[in-house]
Amino acid sequence: MSMKSGEIAVLSADMFDTGNDFFWIGSPGCIPDKYPLLEQPHRQLFYMLLCIESAEGSAVIDGVTILLDHPKIICVKPGSICSIHINRNASGHVICFTEGFFSLRYNNNVLLNFSFLNKENVHEVRLNAAKAAEWSHITRFMEQEFHHRQKGAGNVLRSYLNILLCNLERLFNPVEGTERKNNKEEKLRQFKLLLDEHFIAHKTPSFYAGQLNITTNYLNKLCREYNGVSSGALIRKRITLEARRLLHYTGLSVAEVAKELGFESASYFVTFFGKNTGTTPESFRKNQQ
Repeated sequence: MSMKSGEIAVLSADMFDTGNDFFWIGSPGCIPDKYPLLEQPHRQLFYMLLCIESAEGSAVIDGVTILLDHPKIICVKPGSICSIHINRNASGHVICFTEGFFSLRYNNNVLLNFSFLNKENVHEVRLNAAKAAEWSHITRFMEQEFHHRQKGAGNVLRSYLNILLCNLERLFNPVEGTERKNNKEEKLRQFKLLLDEHFIAHKTPSFYAGQLNITTNYLNKLCREYNGVSSGALIRKRITLEARRLLHYTGLSVAEVAKELGFESASYFVTFFGKNTGTTPESFRKNQQ
């Protein structure tokens, strides 16, 4: 866990002090008293499944407000900026885990197969009464396993977690596809992973095409086929998202934001931001207040 002056707090899974390979499960009602940092805008380095049974409040993820008014699953992905405001009597479970924890039993890329973890702007899935009861049943078993800490608990928790993720995938994407993930989709997933890692230093499609051992034209073809826009547009969208985050959640000056995002000058950043949002950084920040 770390926080630098003028920047967004960055929270890692060790904030829960569990000492068991970056997995934690608990009640959402404990957040105000035990984990108040989750109430402030922060960037997480772990996945969070907020499993709501009954609660009052809201979760804000990258500027999108989700009311905690019905049984639902809210997914917070690593890198998102989030704040959670919830009442102390809330019922349900909060499940936090890292990719590293899950991958100790499953392949490193298994999480990429869950479409709700890879689609943009997917934060919540509502549960009907039957599904809410099913989730409650499984998460209570998970919590018991977590607290008892018996032999092999880590593997059991990973198995439960895999069951929950598979169930969530069915809720989000109930129709079973007739074809398996093909090479095109795999290339696109790899591109998005590379983009999250390198968008500050590398802002041109040629870099990513080179990393993927494909041509820039083919990368553009994939992006247009599956996302409807060019690879360059996806790169600009990712940079713009981070710019919005920094302008909204930090006190960094426009020049400092430009430097943080790897722009050669503040004026270049202002021009870029204007072309991609239709407003200036100053106006955007003012309208968020």
